[in-house]
Amino acid sequence: QVQLQESGPGLVKSSQTLSLTCTVSGASVTATNYAWAWIRQAPGKGLEWVGEISTRGITYYSPSLKSRTTIARDTSKNQFTLQLSSVAPEDTAVYYCTGGDAYTYWGQGAQVTVSS
Repeated sequence: QVQLQESGPGLVKSSQTLSLTCTVSGASVTATNYAWAWIRQAPGKGLEWVGEISTRGITYYSPSLKSRTTIARDTSKNQFTLQLSSVAPEDTAVYYCTGGDAYTYWGQGAQVTVSS
């Protein structure tokens, strides 16, 4: 079975960079017709798509976040990453990595709190 696991610091200071890694097992991050995405959910709010990287390594970002978002992958480690710069308390959320075809696979989510 395909499994995704988020990892990274759970507490980040305002103005710093949030960095998360998603480790994928059971499927390749280069698998044909797959894409790998980051989605977040702030307290009391719905899911927000942050961005994703395609099988061919092409990235797509939410217009509201793209200026400070970078998604990348490490094919040798079968991982993909998220960097969100200049964070503020409103970036506090549970961050999920997801992917496959039609967002089939999800990680358990990582709570990230941005301190004032």
